Amino acid sequence: MALSLQEQLLKAGLADKKKAKKIKQEKHKQVKAKQRSNLQVENEAKNAADAALAAKQEKDRQINEKQRKERLRKEIIAQVANLINVNAQARRKGNLVLNFTDKNLVKRMYVDQNTHKLVTQGRLSIVSCVADVYELVPTPVADKIKERVPESVIYQATELQEDKESNDDNDWYADYDIPDDLVW
Repeated sequence: MALSLQEQLLKAGLADKKKAKKIKQEKHKQVKAKQRSNLQVENEAKNAADAALAAKQEKDRQINEKQRKERLRKEIIAQVANLINVNAQARRKGNLVLNFTDKNLVKRMYVDQNTHKLVTQGRLSIVSCVADVYELVPTPVADKIKERVPESVIYQATELQEDKESNDDNDWYADYDIPDDLVW
């Protein structure tokens, strides 16, 4: 078996045992330091990879959440469209004009006397799922639609709480008698 260079130098008397031992220790320390720094480099790489993986998972989670919300919104719109199609009242063309507002625009619908009466009484409501296509549905159905997509309910003849309060404020003079002989 061949001897190492160090052993050969010791045998030839060109180096002593103390120097050889010291060199061996330093070489061992260098190897250990190299392994430690290699380990740190590996740890840094592993940490960077973990951070990148966590960022990707967060991004994927956000994308999935966005897609889930979009799918849910489409399902709700489909439910509303189905409610409107199933519960739409047959409209006979009449000569009576039913005016209502849609996004600050006054729209009109020609209906017969009976339908006009039902709308003004609040038993029928005007709803729309598609732009500029209006349907009449019963008010309970319109309430269900309003829970899902509030902007689909265009007109309901219901008295608002604010209107009731303002009427109560205006009735302060109701206790006063108005003379019958008042001439204007």
